[in-house]
This record gives sequence, C-alpha cells and structure tokens, in this order.
Amino acid sequence: MLPAIRHVAGHNFIFQQDSAPAHRARDIIELLQHETPDFISPELWLSSPELNHVNYKIWGVMQQRVYEMQIHNVDELKQRLVDVWSGLQQSVVDAAVSEWRKRLQTCFREGRTL
Repeated sequence: MLPAIRHVAGHNFIFQQDSAPAHRARDIIELLQHETPDFISPELWLSSPELNHVNYKIWGVMQQRVYEMQIHNVDELKQRLVDVWSGLQQSVVDAAVSEWRKRLQTCFREGRTL
C-alpha cells in the first residue's frame, strides 16, 4: 500500500496504526517507522470504533460482499478479497472518511480520551 499512498500523496502523509493484533507485528512496526515520513504507532492510537470508523466501515462492506457467495478454500477466499477490493467504489471510501471526520469531531467536542 505504501507505493500507492506515495503515488497519491507524495511524502506528505501521516501513517497511523491502531492497536489491533495484526497491526502490532514487530516487523510491520519497524518497516513503517523506517518507510513512512510520520508514523503513529499502535501504542499511541488505540483500537476504537469511534476513531477507526474508516477501517471498520470498509471492512464491514468488504465482509458483506466477500461472503455473498460460498467460499470453499483459502485460495478462493484470497481471490474473492482481491476481486471485492478491486471493485470497491470510491464513494464507499469517501463516505467512510466523511463519517470518520464527524465522529472525530464529536469525540473532540465531548473530550473523549483514547
């Protein structure tokens, strides 16, 4: 994903990882610390549905679409994930980002802490 992000944003972006177990692998953390201009590590950003809505929303849509048809093996699952991701409309991502901004503003107004 980093090459795609750089293609869109250049080196002007901040990469944030939440504390989900898959995001805490030592090798991943080291790679991101080395390869991203600014990196917010999992220790500084907790896994929270309020603050990671983009992640939850997009994976929710993907899960629904992936399992519309029965999957018989891991290779089929991998291909289905690629197909669904490739067909994901930008409007789904845009809606998730828009909703995330609203949630973040609400958390800020209410003084919620991580």
